[in-house]
Amino acid sequence: MSVAVPLHPATFKRIQVLHRTWLRHVLTAWFACVAIVPLAAAEPLASWNHSATRQQIVTFVTAVSTRGGPDFVPESQRIAVFDNDGTLWSERPIYFQLQYSIHRTHQLVDKHPEWRQQQPFQAALSNDIATLTGGDGKLFTQLTEATLGGTSITDFHAAVNRWLATSRHPRFKRPYTDLVFQPMLELLAYLKANRFRTYIVSGGDLEFMRAWATRVYGIPPEQIIGSRMKTRLVRKNGKAVFERLTEIEFFNNAAGKPVSIRRAIGRRPIAAFGNSDGDLHMLSWTTSGTGRRLAAIIRHTDAQREWDYDRKSRIGHLDKALDEAARNRWTVVDMKRDWKVVYPFELAK
Repeated sequence: MSVAVPLHPATFKRIQVLHRTWLRHVLTAWFACVAIVPLAAAEPLASWNHSATRQQIVTFVTAVSTRGGPDFVPESQRIAVFDNDGTLWSERPIYFQLQYSIHRTHQLVDKHPEWRQQQPFQAALSNDIATLTGGDGKLFTQLTEATLGGTSITDFHAAVNRWLATSRHPRFKRPYTDLVFQPMLELLAYLKANRFRTYIVSGGDLEFMRAWATRVYGIPPEQIIGSRMKTRLVRKNGKAVFERLTEIEFFNNAAGKPVSIRRAIGRRPIAAFGNSDGDLHMLSWTTSGTGRRLAAIIRHTDAQREWDYDRKSRIGHLDKALDEAARNRWTVVDMKRDWKVVYPFELAK
């Protein structure tokens, strides 16, 4: 025969406190596990169709980031480089930086009335894109030097951001920074989540990109590599500032891209993304290294959502690199086939 012995009230209260504490810890641990599941199960590259192209990228990233696997690459060597124009954002009807130079020509022409009778300024004032993008590129270079130089870096960044805040793309009537590619933003995030360091390696002006690219792409300024204007350190109002001269120091395109990557990073990338013949040397150099490599070309094939162009285009000319992609089995991203959406604003529809 058992006899129930009543608990002292103080003892009973202590048991209640211990029980509540235990239950709280159990529930906290359970909710933590539940919270982790969606993150672990979240599908990468959600704006990509489930095509062979997407699978090639996922397979590559998985292979080089799986510790103990035959293709594992240490984090310090997981470097991916991206062209900008036509690869991370659109580049038509003309490069957006060239559109800014045209804008600056209109702003500066009253101070330089002789420009009205001189090329390339006449072409810029009349929006003669064929002249500006034709020939050997000399007019394009001259316009860049005259309109992007002659100011401090701080003032230049401020001017670029004012233009981006007020200007609209002629076709989409949206800010130029709205015309970044949503699938590529997801790819940048996917690589970052897998401990890659991502770099922009562009023919565009270095400081033009630094003015906005960190905000838009999440890539810090020290990981942006571009063409460079000559600069000098001067004193203004008692402070030391960098002043941009009206002369290009280095044009970061074609064979210049591997040179600038080697100088700035000191390592060969294991992945490279481009869209034109100007990226061919960067893609070739990347895939010439040992171990698992990925070279990918963004091919513009969607005239309805973006543009359709390659071999015959002056803007984003893609000819030799497309042939090399076929010979070397590089990944070719077909915009129409492989992307569910092109721009972030499509997600709101």
